[in-house]
Amino acid sequence: MRIAYITSGAAGMFCGSCMRDNTLAAELQRQGHDALLIPTFTPIRTDEANVSQSRVFFGGINVYLQQKLSLFRWTPRWLDRLLDSNWLLRYVSRFASRTPYSQLGELTLSMLRGEMGNQAKEIDKLIDWLEADHRPDVIVLTNVLISGMVHRMRDRLKVPVVGSLQGDDIFLDMLPKPARKQAIDLINAHCSEMQGFIATSNYYADYMSEYLRIPRERIDVVQPGIKISSEKRAASVSDRGALTTIGYFARICPEKGLHHLIDAFIHLKASPGAPPCRLRVSGWLGESYRGYFEEQKTKLASANLLRDFEHVDCPDHASKDRFMQSLDVMSVPTTYHEPKGLYLLEAWANGVPVVQPAHGAFPELIAATGGGVLVPPNDPVALADALRKLIENPAERRRLAQAGHDAVIANFTAETMARNTLKVLERVVRG
Repeated sequence: MRIAYITSGAAGMFCGSCMRDNTLAAELQRQGHDALLIPTFTPIRTDEANVSQSRVFFGGINVYLQQKLSLFRWTPRWLDRLLDSNWLLRYVSRFASRTPYSQLGELTLSMLRGEMGNQAKEIDKLIDWLEADHRPDVIVLTNVLISGMVHRMRDRLKVPVVGSLQGDDIFLDMLPKPARKQAIDLINAHCSEMQGFIATSNYYADYMSEYLRIPRERIDVVQPGIKISSEKRAASVSDRGALTTIGYFARICPEKGLHHLIDAFIHLKASPGAPPCRLRVSGWLGESYRGYFEEQKTKLASANLLRDFEHVDCPDHASKDRFMQSLDVMSVPTTYHEPKGLYLLEAWANGVPVVQPAHGAFPELIAATGGGVLVPPNDPVALADALRKLIENPAERRRLAQAGHDAVIANFTAETMARNTLKVLERVVRG
């Protein structure tokens, strides 16, 4: 099958959606399908081999200039290609990631207006390229924030379009209320022209059905999967050392809840008879959140706990696995309702149990794997208590770790994700 995946770069960040899209496209290619991963806005960033196309469509510089200056809505394509060059997009991404979402309302609405918006010529550039070089059987938009192109795509390419639902509400909820309502209305209109949707969890399918006013029966669920290396398959679930290590692995930002884990760690260490333990933190840290990170370190310093804390850079997949395998238990206590939870799959694949808030996709994932425990959301004291129980019970840690590891190897692999995705896409194409 010829599949065109259109994904959105995340301004130089390690983005869970980009990484899932890349893993899925790579596995579809391995299984013999012509799966093309097409980046928009900026190049994608992943810690595995990047299988996306080198050409970026809807380049962030062009999109921004077309929004601000009408002249750039008519510039020749050769000039647009210069502004879409990878090195230039990567350079400006360092500054774009600092732009508050609240300032992106008008640009978001213009993009969602499609051929009626200020970026109309970008749609035709992408469609011309697909027409000439790929001719897909189906197009997958890996988020519905780029659904403004659906009408023109269906009109010219005559192929079904499917939308992935894997975190769109997080961006939409950060827009000013008037812009958010208009954006949801536009997305809802575009959704009526799409042939189906794939969500990453039953929770998120139910939630986005109501959020975007999409009939629930139009949304299939394909749970995420990860690439399983021989090292992961053979990962030990035994205790990692005399000093129990609590870990955090995710983007370092308020919505991922690092501050809750810091507060829980401080509470745990201050409790009577506290067991010896340390905290290791890793994940992408952008300049816009460095102040937030320093605030967390200041709290640890005030509690005289910096000696029990370590921040670890993980620039590639191998170093991520090494980090995971240094942990005894992991927690990413998000403040938002997580739709995927790839970092939990990575923890389980490396033999690490988890403690997570009881919201979003976490209850679903833990029920499916048996690899962790749930605590009330936004409650550092409850989190500290749950962590302490696992620290003091190595046998229970090993049991949870083994259950999570076995479940991921059996049911949450890239191969399984690709096969289940193909079932949905084949049905859509036949229909």
